[in-house]
Amino acid sequence: MKIDLSNKTALVTGSTMGIGFAAAKQLAEAGANVIVNGRKDEATEKAAVAIGEKARGIAADLGTAEGCEKLLEQAGEVDILVNNAGIFVPSDFFETGDDAWEHHWQVNVMSAVRLSRALAPKMVEKGWGRIVMLGSESSFNIPQDMVHYGVTKSADVSLARGLAKRLAGTGVTVNSVLPGPTLSDGFREMISDEVKKSGRPEEEVAAEFVMAERPTSIIQRAATVEEVANLIVYTCSPQASATSGASLRVDGGIIDTL
Repeated sequence: MKIDLSNKTALVTGSTMGIGFAAAKQLAEAGANVIVNGRKDEATEKAAVAIGEKARGIAADLGTAEGCEKLLEQAGEVDILVNNAGIFVPSDFFETGDDAWEHHWQVNVMSAVRLSRALAPKMVEKGWGRIVMLGSESSFNIPQDMVHYGVTKSADVSLARGLAKRLAGTGVTVNSVLPGPTLSDGFREMISDEVKKSGRPEEEVAAEFVMAERPTSIIQRAATVEEVANLIVYTCSPQASATSGASLRVDGGIIDTL
């Protein structure tokens, strides 16, 4: 299968590192012109340069309506929107205040709402478009130490399903992609102390964490960011035209359901 996204413009939010960067890079390799987004100018420009001539960067904080508007003004029309921007901060339910809930909600959910609402109409006019929400296995397997995060990821899956129904028959598909534990920069930072202390390979420590915290994993390891990006890019492709309103799992089999 050859995915050709020539003459398409893709916006990937939160794409200076991790899954977002891998997705932006693979979309560019498939021929798309890619807009890279991060909160800071330097990191955003560095990521765009690393991807190459098919990429340009727009720095904007998507945790606010003003930041979303800044991104929209500079981005213009896009054919593909990957709502990847997100945060997660472990915190016990009884110690998580309204501010933390609100911050997670604004970044993880409302950024996707605002950008999709603004960019989808032009996709509809052209009769083609792709919108992808980054959910998580935590959308269904709510983590007890991050209830607030799990709720926002469940909302992203619901948003994708509802918007797909709203855009039925337009040529614009909307789906959510659900990663499991992934060797992103944040995950690497989380296990870095154990890697240094034990001297063991990063992948081995990551696999041990997965089996301790997510024992239903079938692959019994963390995924790479490229493995998650593979599914994102397929979902953005012309070949995925019959897939809409779906929650697509790349969780290593953690969610124990048929």
